[in-house]
Amino acid sequence: MKKKTPKYITQAALIAAVYSTVSLVPGISAISFGPVQLRIAEALTVLPALFPAAIPGLFVGCIITNTIGVTMGLGAGVLDIIFGSLATLLAAWLSYLLRKRSFLVPLPPVIINAVVVGLLLHYVNGFPLIETMLYVAAGQAAACYLLGSLVLYFFKKRKDIVPDADNKQ
Repeated sequence: MKKKTPKYITQAALIAAVYSTVSLVPGISAISFGPVQLRIAEALTVLPALFPAAIPGLFVGCIITNTIGVTMGLGAGVLDIIFGSLATLLAAWLSYLLRKRSFLVPLPPVIINAVVVGLLLHYVNGFPLIETMLYVAAGQAAACYLLGSLVLYFFKKRKDIVPDADNKQ
């Protein structure tokens, strides 16, 4: 086992826990699901640019969030758990690939979730497809570009947390 493996697992677990906690806080959970949504935890989708462990962390956090959301009567059911979480995994991986272009890092979660979650909500709940995709994209853009940019800025400034942040961007 590599020396960095425990750190990687710890980072992934922390990101998963923060993602789920922020998404499911009472009051915030009401805006984390549905056709018009602002999942504040999506701000964390910029983290793969600095921490590769964020890729599995966001995926697991989304699985946990969507599973609990479904048990609370929120979301688009089992399809949301599967496809919504896979959308987050794909978006996180693409954000990682775009890590050298900070402005593009938040773009994959915006586009992929707009398409996947929009399709899910249309298919499961019968919401109008294009409008739902646009609503999801708007919420994602707010979370990923507005809040996510602040998260990225914060971590880039913290050399004690990300010592080589300048080299990765």
